[in-house]
Order: sequence, then C-alpha cells, then structure tokens
Amino acid sequence: MIEVGLKHTSELTVNESVTAIRMGSGDMPVLATPAMMALMEHAAMFAVAAELPEGCTTVGGHIESSHLKPSKIGANVTATAEVTKVDGKKIEFKVSAYSGDTLLGEGTHLRFIVDRERFMSKLG
Repeated sequence: MIEVGLKHTSELTVNESVTAIRMGSGDMPVLATPAMMALMEHAAMFAVAAELPEGCTTVGGHIESSHLKPSKIGANVTATAEVTKVDGKKIEFKVSAYSGDTLLGEGTHLRFIVDRERFMSKLG
C-alpha cells in the first residue's frame, strides 16, 4: 500500500552524458537540469515501486524544481523523493537533490499509477 512517508534516494556520478552541453540544455560541462530532474523522477518511481499492484507502474505527470548550484563532472549527486500525498492513483512527492551537503535543487513531483498494458495500448 502506498503511504505518505515512503522514500527513496537515487544516485549518479556526473559524467559527459548528463552535462548541459550533451543534453542541449546549456553550453557548459556541468550537470544538466533535465538530468537532475530525471534523477528526482527515478527516486520517486522507486519510492513506490514495491507497493504497486501487479501489472502497474507509475508515470510522471508534473515536476517542478529549482536548480541552485552547478555540479562538475565527477561529482556524486543524490536525489531523494518522499511521498507527501496519495489520492487514488495520484501520488505527490517532495523531491530534492544534493551533492554532499550542498542542496542542488528541490521541488515537487506528481506521478500517476497506471496499468502497463492499458497505458501502452493507447500508443496504437
């Protein structure tokens, strides 16, 4: 059962593939904002994954986050997502990203529980 307080932390080491240059979100060799937000989504997905009914997953519906500090290649980054509200198939999270003790960004994320087969069938 998905409950408020479920939490997960995901990690990555900044490398070329997640820089602003490579992802096209900027022109400097630092962690791209989209990569930081993807790490936050990853944490949210795993925070609830073990509690989902068989055949279900979650999909992102909305994410909003600051990006306050840069992270260089080689830096270790963690993102934590914590369930703050559950309303049927809608799950809200508080998300944050850190490099060591330095806050990189924080915000909110919304995910929806979906049946995998039904969701994919909508693609035609």
